[in-house]
Amino acid sequence: MYKIGFDAEKYAQLQSQKIRDRIAKFGGKLYLEFGGKLFDDYHASRVLPGFEPDSKIKMLMQLKADAEIVIAINADAIEKSKRRGDLGITYDQDVLRLIDAFTEFGLYVGSVCITQFTGQPLAEKFEKRLHQLGMKVYKHYPIEGYPNNIQHIVSEDGYGKNDYIETTHSLVVVTAPGPGSGKMATCLSQLYHENKRGIKAGYAKFETFPIWSIPLAHPVNLAYEAATADLADVNMIDPFHLEAYGETAINYNRDVEIFPVVNATFERIFGESPYKSPTDMGVNMAGFAIVDDEACQEASKSEIIRRYYQAKCAVRQGLSDGSDVAKLETILNKSSIDTADRRCIAAALVRADATGGPAVAIELPDGQIVTGKTTDLLGPSSAALLNALKALAGISHDIPLISPNVIEPIQDLKVNHMGNHNPRLHTDEVLIALAMSAATNPVAELAMQHIGALAHSDAHSTTILSGVDENVFHKLGVNITCEPTYETKKLYHK
Repeated sequence: MYKIGFDAEKYAQLQSQKIRDRIAKFGGKLYLEFGGKLFDDYHASRVLPGFEPDSKIKMLMQLKADAEIVIAINADAIEKSKRRGDLGITYDQDVLRLIDAFTEFGLYVGSVCITQFTGQPLAEKFEKRLHQLGMKVYKHYPIEGYPNNIQHIVSEDGYGKNDYIETTHSLVVVTAPGPGSGKMATCLSQLYHENKRGIKAGYAKFETFPIWSIPLAHPVNLAYEAATADLADVNMIDPFHLEAYGETAINYNRDVEIFPVVNATFERIFGESPYKSPTDMGVNMAGFAIVDDEACQEASKSEIIRRYYQAKCAVRQGLSDGSDVAKLETILNKSSIDTADRRCIAAALVRADATGGPAVAIELPDGQIVTGKTTDLLGPSSAALLNALKALAGISHDIPLISPNVIEPIQDLKVNHMGNHNPRLHTDEVLIALAMSAATNPVAELAMQHIGALAHSDAHSTTILSGVDENVFHKLGVNITCEPTYETKKLYHK
């Protein structure tokens, strides 16, 4: 059952004020390294129910008058056509998408910084394209001995070789299309150049997870480990913070490992470091907006199970060597999480066993569970989706929402004209058929009115879904998992 556990409005107020305080601490200018997704943060919305995918953007909107965006992208990522795993687009394409998205929110994108530039042809081509689109572009270069040779890095032959990014606002948010883009190096290079010019400026890091103010073994933090299992990130107690303040704070291994280097860089630039620990560098206030800890714990446990099934399916699909599965099993065991805790899983397996075919179960936000089986007209995902809409709208299960007279012509088109072998309707096709039926069928119209109420549902399929069905569930806000098996024994699966 879906319960609100996070106060998004409180978070926006606390977070924006924390950033304002940090700007003031450094005399009026702050470079804020923004980790994770600025918008479309679905992981956060799943583990902190009440956190909306665009909550961070809404928070930043409160600072809109003082903020500008700098997007960093690694030249090697451009040259190698590196792609975002979630969107399937290249990093350079994502830079353009980010510029459009920020602009639509009314945020000012000041420039793009191409990092690790050594004259890569595709990076040069992308730079020209950005110039043609009216964007300012700056280049940063590899520095010999980075990140350990501090004396060389913080010199005219190190950061001094980089372009100075001209900024006009007190808050400079440095973000990127993905990891390895050089956000921190961009910020530190700017501090060197600002200091040379006598401009007071500071650095801070915004990273939602792990949440420093809740325990190490809290399910929300464990869910972050589960989400990054393929990166081998490990949450840990910040030893620098513990030594400096005698207080326990949670960070992750990469920030803890790099802190001595970052600290020495601050000392080289400013003469002293403003921070005593990597936790000090952060400005994350998410932990203080948790209003129902139990709800967040339960949501996070479900997310860990979801990540486990996702990893198992990736192995079955040949997309993973399975190393992350072992880590996820460790997380499940040490936190005493049982996959049976996700109620829709057992319901789907029982339905499949009873019918002898694939099945899908959906747990609605109010706790109701509905299922769908394979029929001559519909796949199990489509059947479960229609049954869920009936339950939400209070429509009797026996009343059909779509006439066979509507479905059969679609099947004829698919099989006899479009070359499809499977006549059953996918979820996108069944939703279109439902929308068409709503024009003349009041019951179908009533069902359509409840599509938005599917958000925050949990679902499980006893077979790996097609990309189409999985994408539809995602767009509807339904958290779907699948058994790591295909419906057929064919070697090729779309």
